[in-house]
Amino acid sequence: MKIVQKTITLKARPRGFHLVTSEILSHLKELKSFHAGLCHLFLLHTSASLCINENADPSVRHDFLAFTDRLVPENEPYYTHTLEGSEDMPAHIKSSLYGQNLTIPINTGQLVLGTWQGIYLCEHRDFASNRKIYVTMIGE
Repeated sequence: MKIVQKTITLKARPRGFHLVTSEILSHLKELKSFHAGLCHLFLLHTSASLCINENADPSVRHDFLAFTDRLVPENEPYYTHTLEGSEDMPAHIKSSLYGQNLTIPINTGQLVLGTWQGIYLCEHRDFASNRKIYVTMIGE
């Protein structure tokens, strides 16, 4: 059994749901050495999240953003955490709703994703910085 752990950095993006599968894979050269196992991705931030969804039609990502912004609106009078901008508290709530981690099977040196599945960085801030992901790959 082997274990690889590392931190990778994704480039900064504006608010939205961004397909980042290729960018993540570009940092995981060690993946090819695994016959079988699991890849755990843990986002080290509280105002963004990770999820898996449609990887072909960009309108899905647009609709995710529209729905999420409507579900958790900005400038609500009951928010008390407001020092970092009107989108900050909603970003924390959205992050908790979608979550910060994914576990994806590894088979013959590749992540096991369905034909239409891709990894999203769900960026909930308007002007975010680079995002860090702690990766653990475990297997044989």
